[in-house]
Amino acid sequence: MLNEENILLNQDFSTKEEAIKKAGELLVKGNYVNEDYIEKMLERENIGTTYIGNNIAIPHGTNESKDQILNSGISIIQIPQGVYFGDELAKIVIGIAGKENTHIGLLSNIGIICSEMDNVEKIISAKTKKEILDLFEEVNL
Repeated sequence: MLNEENILLNQDFSTKEEAIKKAGELLVKGNYVNEDYIEKMLERENIGTTYIGNNIAIPHGTNESKDQILNSGISIIQIPQGVYFGDELAKIVIGIAGKENTHIGLLSNIGIICSEMDNVEKIISAKTKKEILDLFEEVNL
């Protein structure tokens, strides 16, 4: 579900929409979703923010986008300067696509890692994709 191709380091975005699109593009490139899923990620963000706290946003599609998901997967974008999701600054954007209700497990595993600020800081300051992969492999992502 997570490999080096799904991770981007040291990115910079002017808007949350740019960051969400890039997270979606990584999911498309990894063959996790169809391209239409990106629009559903943006639509979901307009319904309510996907910012969850601790400098993290987890954009994902709407309920109606389930048929756009080919395989479960995640993308991770490190944004050291951050991008605003409303009034909140996200320095990590994690795009998710959960096939057949696996999104609950994905969110739970992401939550285990990202609930600890030490782990969040490790992701924000990681110099290699492997550092991030190693952290997420602890919860089998």
